Amino acid sequence: MYFVQSPVYFRYMNNFTFYSPTKFVFGKDTENQAGALVKEFGGSKVLLHFGGQSAEKSGLLGRVRESLKAAGVAFVELGGVHPNPLDDKVYEGIDLCKREGVDFILAVGGGSVIDSSKAIAMGVCYDGDFWDFYSYTAQPKAALPVATILTIAAAGSEGSPDTVITKKDGMIKRGFGNDMLRPKFSILNPALTQTLPAYQTACGATDIMAHVCERYFTNTKNVETTDRLCEGELMAMIHETPKVIANPDDYEARANIMWAGMVAHNNIVGVGRDQDWNSHGIEHELSGLYDCAHGAGLAVIMPAWMEFVYKHDVMRFCQWATRVWGVQMDYENPEATALEGIRRFRQFLHSIGMPINFAELGAKEEDIPTLVKKFGLPEGGTTGGFVKLSSNDIAEIYKIAARASL
Repeated sequence: MYFVQSPVYFRYMNNFTFYSPTKFVFGKDTENQAGALVKEFGGSKVLLHFGGQSAEKSGLLGRVRESLKAAGVAFVELGGVHPNPLDDKVYEGIDLCKREGVDFILAVGGGSVIDSSKAIAMGVCYDGDFWDFYSYTAQPKAALPVATILTIAAAGSEGSPDTVITKKDGMIKRGFGNDMLRPKFSILNPALTQTLPAYQTACGATDIMAHVCERYFTNTKNVETTDRLCEGELMAMIHETPKVIANPDDYEARANIMWAGMVAHNNIVGVGRDQDWNSHGIEHELSGLYDCAHGAGLAVIMPAWMEFVYKHDVMRFCQWATRVWGVQMDYENPEATALEGIRRFRQFLHSIGMPINFAELGAKEEDIPTLVKKFGLPEGGTTGGFVKLSSNDIAEIYKIAARASL
């Protein structure tokens, strides 16, 4: 059963305040400036936070350590951040920072490391359990400053106020955002992403495109400037992503994707318009339960969400299909145009190596009731900005995702 068309209630461009104070240092070898930048932003003792062994083996961590030492900045280290970062590492980081008198956190890695760093930054300055922020029962009053050295273009955490953490007890994945979590500086060296496997690169590209789509599908009217920015971002990703899948050492394409990842999620393409974020929320339950890559989960969920809601505003989906995917407008049958855009989106994701259904992702259709329960809507409750979804609606989207094909 698909979403039945309902009246579309439009609003004109919303009032907004846009705040994006992060200093971006972009280009080759820029990680060697880490120590000087930490000092510039007042850090004297740093938590060097990272994931697995790749940053060590590549020599990146060694270069960062030397940069900190050369600047006279003391540091302690905490590695082992898990993809879909877990709360136990956050608790470990909070304890370490308090014990060592850390006053600055430097995240070396991708979105998982940055998200973990932001959670630690809040937890150090809070007397309660940091999970209070992710369960929406408290707001932070302060946080340690955070900075990043990015190693994968994906989450956009290097320029955003957002963070996502998974609680091991129940594998509950939740997000939180606050402007005090925007990084003080972010070092973006596209060359650091050249060693990524194709699958990780594709997952990152999918996440970037999803960040744009969550903003693009809106009930806010007359937002042509941000519409065009969103469309340009998506077209750049369509153009550049196949290049790096075919040639991982294509620095120019990597550079375009890295900057697109930041722009997609620091909200420059989302100001003045209502946003949705249902696809992200629905996907979080997949990666929380199955520990799959977030981008891979989005590749399965996002087109399914589109198929469920497109009748809410067929012409917006037609605009997306014609401007982004080059679909010929069928004025006698606009729904066909909208659906062809969705089909081309799914086909593109498949072409870069992403899964398109539950079986390819490693998820199970029989787990849909569990996924819906973990989503946690109260009885009779709804969620969403573009279309309000009930628990039954979310179950239907999972079913579409489970059975999707090209």
